Amino acid sequence: MRDRRIVLWRHGQTAWNLERRFQGTTDIPLTESGLDQARRAARLLAALRPDAILSSDLQRTTATAAELAALTGLDVTYDEGLRETYAGAWQGLTHEEIVARYAEQYAAWKQGEPVRRGGGELETEVAERAAPVVERGVDKLPDSGTLVVVSHGGTIRTTIGRLIGLPPHTWEALGGLSNCSWSVLGETVRGWRLMEHNAGSLPEPVLGDDD
Repeated sequence: MRDRRIVLWRHGQTAWNLERRFQGTTDIPLTESGLDQARRAARLLAALRPDAILSSDLQRTTATAAELAALTGLDVTYDEGLRETYAGAWQGLTHEEIVARYAEQYAAWKQGEPVRRGGGELETEVAERAAPVVERGVDKLPDSGTLVVVSHGGTIRTTIGRLIGLPPHTWEALGGLSNCSWSVLGETVRGWRLMEHNAGSLPEPVLGDDD
């Protein structure tokens, strides 16, 4: 039986994160704090002995992935399919500006309706481009291998939703990820299972009746 693992790791802090600006596909660099976060997280994730690293090609993710690559000696494979959601007119706006200018659209999105935020991508379209990238990466692993995917909060959430089979209108229930935190999917006989979400420490074994 295969026992593979996917670690979906969000990038470190950016200035737009601090300003609560919607980044989307805008290519924003890490702050110094973001680099520090990436270095700390990389030291932990290196202990998992990953077999491969995939990354979005935006600089906030490539800089994050580089810290893990430096510790593990692994090459990073970059794929634009792992980029954050393109959100058109929302990109560059603060949370408050989005709520003020696009109140109905924002409310509909929060309620789980399919919404092209700012005229951009649907969440299902993000999952349709990102999840296959992850699946192709996993297919190259050994039977007990670990894949680290460095991506963005929205893309990670939709990819998890797709891989574990949740209906799209429920994906928001997964919640967001903090900068440089990660989620872990483990392989079971019934498919992928969410083992950890928005974690900042190494996965612990589940000891109990639910294992």
